[in-house]
Amino acid sequence: MKYPDAAPMILGDTVIPAGSTKTVDLQIARLLSGTLIHMPVHVFRSENPGPTVLLSGGLHGDEVNGIEAVRRMMSLGLFNDLACGSIIAIPIINVYGFLFFSREVPDGKDVNRSFPGSAQGSLASLVAHTMTDKVLPHIDLAVDFHTGGASRTNYPQVRYDPEDAEAIRYAKAFGAPIAMASPLIPGSLRAQGFHMGVPIVVFEGGESMRLEESSVKDAIRGTKRLLSSLGMCAHKAPKIRGLKDRHGKHSAPRHLSQTTWVRAEASGLFSFERESGQAVSEGELIGRVRNPYDSYSVKVFAPFDGFIIGHNNMPLVHRGDALFHIGRESEWPA
Repeated sequence: MKYPDAAPMILGDTVIPAGSTKTVDLQIARLLSGTLIHMPVHVFRSENPGPTVLLSGGLHGDEVNGIEAVRRMMSLGLFNDLACGSIIAIPIINVYGFLFFSREVPDGKDVNRSFPGSAQGSLASLVAHTMTDKVLPHIDLAVDFHTGGASRTNYPQVRYDPEDAEAIRYAKAFGAPIAMASPLIPGSLRAQGFHMGVPIVVFEGGESMRLEESSVKDAIRGTKRLLSSLGMCAHKAPKIRGLKDRHGKHSAPRHLSQTTWVRAEASGLFSFERESGQAVSEGELIGRVRNPYDSYSVKVFAPFDGFIIGHNNMPLVHRGDALFHIGRESEWPA
């Protein structure tokens, strides 16, 4: 793809010329106290034309790994000497949720189900509208960083829209240990990007409200690989590391499909024999649910040969709760 000459970028009321770096505080709304809430947007621009990439975290305010990944990349100076193009880095989209340790905004709505949003809407709608109106029109592609939620951890993985050839290409370039197709959800940031012609891939790693160093590092390594593939960074792309085999050695990254949740067949104390990132065989014992009074013990078995994408860390589960997320290995789409 050829990009036009690097013209000034206008973000909000701020003009950002090529070859400059600026932070723009986009106003969202006010808290009940009257405190004005802003969304800080960090822009790094090369003098040379190239793609504009959005790197965002905190769309769900309690998913701190993505926030730390974007913050750390800025702290490391990863975007200071871009060979071409621009980076728009937003560590926290959902500032409200972050302040209240919550996935949602204070009125209970999910920003990632509120796109394209409205200037006269709810808090979630206002945040979504700000992204749709002021940020997305400037970008060519994006990586949105997430974690598992509700005490569930996700092994580092990248998800893409199977109907978007560009998103597939960027997911491959990212080189996460696991890659998988994930259909668009109405009202999500990815769906809005698709409607605007902007491919967005999602990185998932770790658990909400828990800072996990390995997931943060995988997010940064993948971003470096992606930017290197776009010719934006002169540094050497990190080596791709896949899942660990049964002996603890890294194997190749895996593309998975036909994912399913294994659910609890009884309520009780849950313990897992296998965990995220590990290979499993059909019929293999992967966990147990025991009655607190030791009146029964229910074994949990793998439904097919595959890999565990995520697992539940809650020690107490109810019948029907999701325990393990498992996918089959498959080929990348043509």
